[in-house]
Amino acid sequence: MKLIQVKRKTKLENRFAPKMGRLNARVTYIKKQFLGIPIKTLHKYRETYYGEVKDCEDCVLVK
Repeated sequence: MKLIQVKRKTKLENRFAPKMGRLNARVTYIKKQFLGIPIKTLHKYRETYYGEVKDCEDCVLVK
């Protein structure tokens, strides 16, 4: 068993963009785990409506 692992998990999140309205986006989280317990989120990115992949820090979609 490894002590430190890096896991990737994708889930659907509701986002809001002023021009498009409510949007269901697939957001992927890359997390560092120690003995299976998540410690830190290393990176977070999402897939746009048109299929592009964008960093979640670049685009702020807040209602």
